[in-house]
Amino acid sequence: MHALDALQLWQLNLGTLAMVVLFAALTHRNQWWARAAFGLVTGLLLINYVIWRFRATLPDVHSGFAALWSYTFLFFEMLAITYTLVSIVVMLVRTDHTTKADAGEGRLRSAGPHVPGVDVFICTYNEGLDVLEKTIIAAQAMDYPNFNVWVLDDTRRDWLRDYCAERGVYYARRDNNDHAKAGNLNNGLRQSEASTNAPYILVLDADFAPQQPILMRTLGLFEDPKVALVQTPQFYYNPDPIQHNLGSSTCWVDEQRVFFDVFQPAKDGWDAAFCVGTSFVVRRDRINEIGGFPTGSVCEDIYTTYRLLQRGYITRWLNERLSIGLSAEGLTEYINQRGRWCLGTIQVALLPDGPLRGRGYTLNDRLHYVHGLLHWFSKPFILMMLVSPLLYWYFRIAGFYAKPMDFLAFGMPALIAFWGYGTWVTDRRTLPIFTEVTQIVASLAVTATLLSALIRPFGRPFKVTAKGLDRSQTMVHWKLFGFFFFLTLFAQIGAFTAIATADIFDGNVQFNLCWTVVALVYNVATLVACVDRPRLHGEERFPFLKPAGLHLSGRMFAGRLTDISLSGASFACEFSALIRPGLRGTVWVNKVGRVPVEVKRQTGDGRLGLQFVDLDEPLRQRLIGRLFSDANTNVAGRAKPGIAFSSLLRRSLIGEKRPPLLSYARRARQLRTERRRRPMPGFKTVNLRLPEGPAPRVSATRGEFWTLLLAPLRALFGMRL
Repeated sequence: MHALDALQLWQLNLGTLAMVVLFAALTHRNQWWARAAFGLVTGLLLINYVIWRFRATLPDVHSGFAALWSYTFLFFEMLAITYTLVSIVVMLVRTDHTTKADAGEGRLRSAGPHVPGVDVFICTYNEGLDVLEKTIIAAQAMDYPNFNVWVLDDTRRDWLRDYCAERGVYYARRDNNDHAKAGNLNNGLRQSEASTNAPYILVLDADFAPQQPILMRTLGLFEDPKVALVQTPQFYYNPDPIQHNLGSSTCWVDEQRVFFDVFQPAKDGWDAAFCVGTSFVVRRDRINEIGGFPTGSVCEDIYTTYRLLQRGYITRWLNERLSIGLSAEGLTEYINQRGRWCLGTIQVALLPDGPLRGRGYTLNDRLHYVHGLLHWFSKPFILMMLVSPLLYWYFRIAGFYAKPMDFLAFGMPALIAFWGYGTWVTDRRTLPIFTEVTQIVASLAVTATLLSALIRPFGRPFKVTAKGLDRSQTMVHWKLFGFFFFLTLFAQIGAFTAIATADIFDGNVQFNLCWTVVALVYNVATLVACVDRPRLHGEERFPFLKPAGLHLSGRMFAGRLTDISLSGASFACEFSALIRPGLRGTVWVNKVGRVPVEVKRQTGDGRLGLQFVDLDEPLRQRLIGRLFSDANTNVAGRAKPGIAFSSLLRRSLIGEKRPPLLSYARRARQLRTERRRRPMPGFKTVNLRLPEGPAPRVSATRGEFWTLLLAPLRALFGMRL
C-alpha cells in the first residue's frame, strides 16, 4: 500500500515528467554521463516498480488458474523489464567509425587502381527483373576501380543468365537449393574462387542497391587485423507496412531503425555487433577459415558473426547509409519475416557451435546473445497485456491486482521515465503507441514461433520474403483484424457490463477500467495497421529538388522537379495551369539528360504529374543508376510526434489526409485570382540554359493546342493567369 495522498501522487508524477523533459532538453544522448545518469534513474524506477509487483500485486499461489495466469504474466513482464535494464547498460557505450572510414578512403584513393579486388555477390531467389536490375546497375556504378559483380541465382532462370551476359556481370547457379541462402553464398564462394577470387566479398540481397562509395568507406576498416566483417545498416526506400498503413511514412520511422541506428553502434562498442545478411563486406580468407558461410539456421547472418567470434574475429559496424533496399511491402511478409528472425535466433542458440553451447566464446559474446534472445522472449508480454482485460471482466482473473493509486505511486513514474528515456536515447526513433503497435502486429506470429520452437526448432523450410508484388488494392488481413477486433469488442462489452451492474467500484475494477482504455487505444491503432492500404505508385518516389526545364514544342517552362521515380516525376512551375494533360515533350533531369515525358495531370497544387515515355534502354539505365546508386532519403529517419499522432488519429477516424498546399499551389491560386484584375507587367524571360537538342513532337487536343501556342507568349510577358 502506498503512503502518499492524491496531491503527493500528482506531485510525484508531474515531478518525474518535469525531470524527463528538462533532462532531454538540457543534455544530449552522445554524452556518456548523460546516458548513464538518465539510464540510472530509469533503471532505479523500474526496479522500484518490480519490488512493488512482487510485494503487493500477486494473488495467493493456491488460487488455481488465477494464480497461474498472474505468475505467467509476471514472468513475461520480468523478461521485458530485464531486456530493458540490460539495454540501458548496453547503450552506455557507442561507437562512430567515420574518422577511420575517412582515413581508409584516403588510403584507397591515393592507391589509384592498385586496390584490393572485391567480388560482389547479389543473392537472388525469385525476384523479378524490376527488382534485380536496380541492384545490378547500382552495383556496376560503385565508385571503386577493382570489383566483379556476381549474380547468384538460386532459381536457375535462363532469362536472368542472358541478362547478366548483356550487362557484363558473372552469373552462378547450382542444381539444388540446399541450405537456402547460406548454400547459395557458398556456391558463389566456390565458383568465384576459380576465376576472380577477390580477397574481399560484398554481399547484397537482390533488392538492396549499393551506394557509390560503399567499398571506399568499408574496406579501410579491415586495417585492423581482428576485423573479419564490416556491416553497414539497412535503409529502405519504401515505407514498411506499419508506416504505410498508419499513414506515417513521413513522420514515423521503420521498426528497425532503433536496431540499426542505436543498438548496433552500442553493441559495436562492446565488440558484439553482428551481421544482418546484406550490405556487408567480409574477408574471403576469414570466411573460408570457418568453412564458408555456416548452415544449420535460417539466420545465417548472425551465425556467421558468432562463428567468426569463436576464432577471435569481430564484426565492425559502420553506421553510414551505404545501401538502400526494399522493405517488406505487405503485412503478411512483414510478420513472416519477424517470425523467421525469431526462429533463426533460437536455432543459433541451440546449435553445438552456437554462442550458448559452443566453445571459444567470451562471457561478453554469450551475454549479448542472451540480450538478443530476451528481445524475442519478451514479445508475448504485450499480447498478454491486451488479453488480460477480457479475463478480468468475464472471469475476474487479473494480470495483477492493484488499485489505481498504487499504480500511480509505483508504475506511472517508471512508465514516464521509460518512455522519456527511450525517446531521448534513440533520438526520437521510439514513440508511445507507434512502437507498441509494431510489436503487437507481430506478437501473435512471434508467440506462435516461440511455442513451436520448443517442440521442433529445426527442419523448417526457408521462406524468402516476397518483394515486388502487386500492391495496388486494399487488403484486409481478416484473421489478424478479426482477432484484435473481437478483443476490442468483448473488452468494451465486459467493461460496460461491469460498470452497469456494479454497486461499488473497488480498486481492482478501477484499475482494470483504466487498463481497458489503454488497451482500446492500442487495439484501434493495430486495427488500422491490419489493413494494407494500396500503394498507388508502382515505383517508389525520391525527393529530387533540382532546377529543371520542361520543353514543349520548342519552348521551355522553367521550374523545379520536386520528386522522381523510374516511371515519372513531379514538376512545379508558376505556369502549370497553362499546361494541360496529354502534351508531350522532354524534361531535363540532373545527371541524366533530357527524358521524354507526357503530362498526365495537374495536381492542383501548382505541380504537374509527368510520366516518362518511350525511354530507350541506355537512358533508362542511366536513370536507374542516378536514382538508386546515389539515392536521396525518402522515408522518415526520426519521429515527428505531433504529425505522427495527428496522422494516426485522422487515419483512424476520418480517413486520408489531403496534402497541404505547397508554395507553388498558393502561387497558382493567386495567379488565377488576379487573372483579370492585374495589368500586364513588364517583359520577363523564363528561359533556362540547358543542353540543346531536338524536342519531341507535341500531341494534344484542339483546345489544348491553342493553349499551348499562347503559353510561350504569356510566359514571355509574365502575364498573370
